[in-house]
Amino acid sequence: MTYEQVKSLKPEDFKRLCGVRLETFNQMLEAVRSHSLPKQKTGRPGKFCLEDQLLMTLEYWREYRTYFHIGQSWGVNESTAYRIIRKIEETLVKSRGFTLPGKKRLFNSDYQLQVVIVDVTESPIERPKKKQKKFYSGKKKQHTLKSQVVVDQANGQIIYTAHGKGREHDFRIFKNSKVRLEENIECLGDKGYQGIQKLHHNSRIPKKKPRGAKLSNKDKKSNQELARIRVLGEHVNRKLKVFKILSLTYRNRRKRFSLRFNLIAALYNYELSLPKIKSS
Repeated sequence: MTYEQVKSLKPEDFKRLCGVRLETFNQMLEAVRSHSLPKQKTGRPGKFCLEDQLLMTLEYWREYRTYFHIGQSWGVNESTAYRIIRKIEETLVKSRGFTLPGKKRLFNSDYQLQVVIVDVTESPIERPKKKQKKFYSGKKKQHTLKSQVVVDQANGQIIYTAHGKGREHDFRIFKNSKVRLEENIECLGDKGYQGIQKLHHNSRIPKKKPRGAKLSNKDKKSNQELARIRVLGEHVNRKLKVFKILSLTYRNRRKRFSLRFNLIAALYNYELSLPKIKSS
């Protein structure tokens, strides 16, 4: 389906098809159009307009079919589909229109952050040919890449992301990212962040059951209250994984994974500022 066919869909159907709303699509199109390089060589014009190229990229992220299948759907060779998708991704990054606030905001008192949530999600990958142990996740029983998100609890915005290999502990990814938080910002994490208080004293994680004993009722209620707040991080990861490229087995070069993850996270942030879709 070309852009001319899908632009007349209902807002909720367009969102289901592309993963983003029409308003977001138009903003992405404007960023791509303003930062696309003019064609250097003369010759036959390209087969697809920018709208169709952007739609192809979103289709790839959303469904994560192979380049061969994408190419067959659009009537081009798989290498052509690869070049188009890669060009759109690099143009979006170059435009700086879809970027995350960054970790500097976490150490800037001007933004008045009060509570942030840190959480890690894992994306399966194909078994590496070398250094397999570094990517093997004992939790998922497969080879994975880990992605850590730092979320503003007030509005659900993703502030910063960090990435690591499947074997890396969640807290080690946090330390390696060298995130610094203002002292008055409360940081909430799960049991994977044991020891985070040494780096940021204003942190809360669930209390572990003592060996050979039970948690008190007070501690259980405290853990339940923390889980009720922290669930926002799980919701954010679920919304990101609407794009199957982050949830299905990742087949591409691992170096490009963080670029795609950050682009999708920035799209999620942009849609937070849009009014909710009214159901018909």
